[in-house]
Amino acid sequence: MKKLLLSAFAAAAAMTMTADDAKYVFYFIGDGMGLGHVNATEAYNRDVLKSDQPILMMTFPVASQARSYSASSPITDSAAAGTALSTGYKTKNSMIAMDPDSVAVPSIAVDFMNAGYAVGVGTTVQADDATPAAWYAHAENRGMKETIAPQAAGSGLSFLAGGGFKLQGAGEVAFKEYLNTMRKGGYEIAEGYAAFSELKGKGGKMPQKVLLFPENPTGQVGYTIDSIPGALTCAQITEACLQTLEGVNPDRFLMMIEGGNIDWAAHANDGGGVIKEILNFQDAINVAYQFYLRHPSETLIVVTADHDTGAMAYGRNGGAYNIAYADAQKISKDAFADWTRTWGKGNPTWEEMEKTLREKLGFWTIVPVSERETNELKQLFDETFITKKAEDEKTLYHTFNAFTAKAFSILNYHMGIGWTTTYHAGNFVPVYAVGANAGYFTGSLDNTDIPKLIKRAAGLD
Repeated sequence: MKKLLLSAFAAAAAMTMTADDAKYVFYFIGDGMGLGHVNATEAYNRDVLKSDQPILMMTFPVASQARSYSASSPITDSAAAGTALSTGYKTKNSMIAMDPDSVAVPSIAVDFMNAGYAVGVGTTVQADDATPAAWYAHAENRGMKETIAPQAAGSGLSFLAGGGFKLQGAGEVAFKEYLNTMRKGGYEIAEGYAAFSELKGKGGKMPQKVLLFPENPTGQVGYTIDSIPGALTCAQITEACLQTLEGVNPDRFLMMIEGGNIDWAAHANDGGGVIKEILNFQDAINVAYQFYLRHPSETLIVVTADHDTGAMAYGRNGGAYNIAYADAQKISKDAFADWTRTWGKGNPTWEEMEKTLREKLGFWTIVPVSERETNELKQLFDETFITKKAEDEKTLYHTFNAFTAKAFSILNYHMGIGWTTTYHAGNFVPVYAVGANAGYFTGSLDNTDIPKLIKRAAGLD
């Protein structure tokens, strides 16, 4: 009886849709992607890539901005922001899809599924992290991984993807139990994009439910700048989600895709890393845009961010700077720090480090590192690897030794990129939209407006 009532409700909702309503909705969230991050990437696109067009999302006819404060702070965390963007409710920092009084509030995924839409969620970081979790789970604290992850199994989502799981931190047994719970919930599990491609061959059609993650999930899919062979990309996650949702319901679907690595790079104050992650994010948006070109009157694409991380800005005190030095960087700040941690346990020499800085960051060959900066690096080299008296720099996702922090600060300086923090900032975030009813997203918005306007654009309000 329950299934019959739900089917009847979905049929009634479908009949009330008008020709102008969005049948296909792509909702992109660039985690930590502030206006400064976008501006620096556009400068790189213009001055280095020599593009005669702005980056894709900046070509959309609607460009506005949104406030991101939470119910407990002028500077939101990802849980409160993710809740606002998925449910339309403000809540306290750390809370997942609950109001400030700890009452569960539904994400718009529920409204869309009740109206017959297939719904998918994908991210380049943990599939049970704050932003994706706010689409299928409820928890008083984002750290309740044992509570959050299993809720996906009964959520009704047709697709869920990520670079790993916070639940892995609870141990191998807990993670295996989670995967078994997902299988019991009807999910086919694909470890890597190649494994997902093989799912399409089973029975001649796509599975109705898919869980996708890398072969060896660690937490995120890996930084674009590190060029990891076989890494799962944001574009692949988007393509896999699209193929799954089209197989479930070719007439209407909603997907949310998060570019989570933007945030990780911004927490590290890795300017070159941020630029390459946003370009990677644009590849994912392009998957949706190509679909939009085939269905322009029925498709809506909305791009925004949950918050600004780092308050990144292009332009800082000092002499000449050049955004092209982003291409001199061949390694993420995280990977460089990991390498130095292992390398430093041996017999580190300045000559070896100098060679690595030339190869991986372009120092002295491409980036004009001054004599003063060189002397500062040599001093920190001794204090970090020889006398070991230098203090580490701790950020949300990583701990950097003093030498790594200084080397990347010098690189940022020469690129012209400045930061105010390694945590979140209270700045406005961008909003871009194209397609069916995109005009709803104009003006100065609050982040809680965005999911409400998406529902309105689809005729579900």
